[in-house]
Amino acid sequence: MLTITHLSKQHTSAARPVFSDLNLAIASSEVVALVGESGVGKSTLLNCIAGLETPETGSILIAQQDMVRLDEAARAALRARSIGFVFQAFHILPTLTVAQNIAVPLLLSKIPLTEHADRIQTLLERVGLSQFGSRWPASLSGGELQRVAIARALVHHPTLLLADEPTGNLDPRTAEEILNLLLERVRAQNAAALIVTHSHQVAQRCDRILTLTAEGLRA
Repeated sequence: MLTITHLSKQHTSAARPVFSDLNLAIASSEVVALVGESGVGKSTLLNCIAGLETPETGSILIAQQDMVRLDEAARAALRARSIGFVFQAFHILPTLTVAQNIAVPLLLSKIPLTEHADRIQTLLERVGLSQFGSRWPASLSGGELQRVAIARALVHHPTLLLADEPTGNLDPRTAEEILNLLLERVRAQNAAALIVTHSHQVAQRCDRILTLTAEGLRA
């Protein structure tokens, strides 16, 4: 589902690469935890996979397409169709209601409008926000915004889920419920997931744990 080969990323202001010669493969229905110290490039790696940043070398195959080689329009189309992304900073649009925010991937991936309401409401119920569809993001807490972000990442049934600290703003009980939802959806849809986390509990629930260091990836 995801194959990364010889991937390297260099920030212009940095003396050394963020990471270099990374290799990674994630199969359908597999959930991989990515751990490591702050600043080693975990979020940058997710951004490269999603086509939001461009690596210096290497390839990133998603659904048999190389994200690195695509132009911006093709990257956006692949991202809209195949990737669900839970950003650490949420990126919830303040001028849209909760339901409208969740609907964004459905619009981008051209899911028929007749399916939108059911998909949105189903996920609102699953993340414990069944009555929040008409609310504005400014009225929500950080944990509630996190749950909206997770619903948005799952609503279009992506084949690859990228999640940056998806339970970081949640209380332990809600975090467990959300993690159960992520794992269930990934496996039921034969998708794949790469989850950046500092939580030992989250990492232990995944199929594999990889550590990103200055020297590269290690199991």
